[in-house]
Amino acid sequence: MQIKAYFPARLIWLMAAGMLFFLVTGISGYAAVLPEDRADVMYHGYEGGGLEVTGPSVLVRKGIKDKVSIWANYYVDHISSASIDVMATASEYTEEREEKSLGFDYLHGKTFMGLSYTNSEEDDYSAHSFRFGISQDFFGDLTTLGISYARGSDTVRRNGDDNFEEDAKRQIYRVDLSQVITKNLIVNLNYEGVTDEGFLNNPYRQVRFLDPNSARGYSYEAELYPRTRTSSAQAIRAMYFLPYRAALKLEFRNYSDTWGINAYNAEVAYTHPIEETGLTVELKYRFYDQTEADFYSDLFPRSNAQNFIARDKELAAFQTNTLGAGVTYEFDMDWFPGFKRGQLSLFVDYIDFAYDNFRDVTATGFAPGEEPLYEFDSTVTRLFFSFYY
Repeated sequence: MQIKAYFPARLIWLMAAGMLFFLVTGISGYAAVLPEDRADVMYHGYEGGGLEVTGPSVLVRKGIKDKVSIWANYYVDHISSASIDVMATASEYTEEREEKSLGFDYLHGKTFMGLSYTNSEEDDYSAHSFRFGISQDFFGDLTTLGISYARGSDTVRRNGDDNFEEDAKRQIYRVDLSQVITKNLIVNLNYEGVTDEGFLNNPYRQVRFLDPNSARGYSYEAELYPRTRTSSAQAIRAMYFLPYRAALKLEFRNYSDTWGINAYNAEVAYTHPIEETGLTVELKYRFYDQTEADFYSDLFPRSNAQNFIARDKELAAFQTNTLGAGVTYEFDMDWFPGFKRGQLSLFVDYIDFAYDNFRDVTATGFAPGEEPLYEFDSTVTRLFFSFYY
């Protein structure tokens, strides 16, 4: 049996994809302009909690007559998991996720539009999504309003069970408003709404419940989630340019959904270019706090204790603290025909996870429900090579 640890895998994907988003879409939020022609090669890696995720990503972008920019992205996750979920009820596994994206952007005056398609494949999961976005500059390019819509359709399978196949669908609505407040301060307001329906849980994951007939005092049964979920998130971000060319970034984001989860994160980052060296250094700290889902429990009192049951630690109450550092080196490429310049970037994040109500069932010598609370740390690495032509 396989118990996939989707949360950390999704975390590394989101962190890497978040950095790729601006490279892919070219939507800066501050002015309607097509992104430069470029090629990016990225290595991403995650290690923590018994899970390792590594792989490459390649992005190529080419503009046509200053009006259209076409891009393609290829992204791979190589996953090896011996997470706490795997060790508790199953055995270590390895797998690969392959993602392909294709899109184009169009610039007309002060209006920027983008359309893209993404396909992601695993041996037991297929995902397809379309995205359309449009942004417009106003008031002398001091204000930018952007809206986007994405629609996804997934197919969920279960290894070892040829008769299992479920569908999941989602819609994502996003609004961004960026405003130049002063020559040194830019503020961005963001809203994102997501609706999910269909099979929304992991087909391998199980909950545990008290069982006096079991030698360990508890047994396992399959999770059961609601088939709909609606979430909303609001964020405010600010960038302040300091007199000596450095920049300070601040972010606060709030999240809530119909499963009863409420979360927020706060982040501060400092970016500092080192004069005449081509180097830029970045430091950041991020705090995240989340409450549990209404139907989550680490240990249920009995089998089928309620209509919906979950023990996925992604739905538990927990906090994370993240320390990050990065360095970017920019260099000329006049010596290489057809290329203008290049960039080499390395970003490393250290993340500490601490759970309030998810316990380490691999610990021995404890009564059910009295095991130590689970915690672990992880490292996320992203290495970029960028070439402008």
